Amino acid sequence: MTALLGTSLGVFIGLTVIIAGGAAIMTGRALADGWQPAWMVVAACFGLTIADRFLVYALFQGELLSLSGFAIDFLVLVALALLAWRITGVRKVVNQYPWRYERTSLFAYREKAGA
Repeated sequence: MTALLGTSLGVFIGLTVIIAGGAAIMTGRALADGWQPAWMVVAACFGLTIADRFLVYALFQGELLSLSGFAIDFLVLVALALLAWRITGVRKVVNQYPWRYERTSLFAYREKAGA
């Protein structure tokens, strides 16, 4: 597992999932609040991943240039950020246009009948 992640599982969970993942969630929410497209979330997560890999290297002697570690970190952060982006976007549409749209699930909405 260490060879795949470029660090230990504990560091991955603590630093990447909890700390950088929290930053990714906040990034997704902020971009959705500004009505930004999903590709901007992916671009922002690229920078977050670079910062995360540097912190893994600097604080925990992890592998800085681990390609598999970078890819896994990037995918985790993008998934969390896009999840937050979608949930926030659906909430914004439903709250801003309550006469036209209704929430069908956490991730989806639909046009009201007769709207």
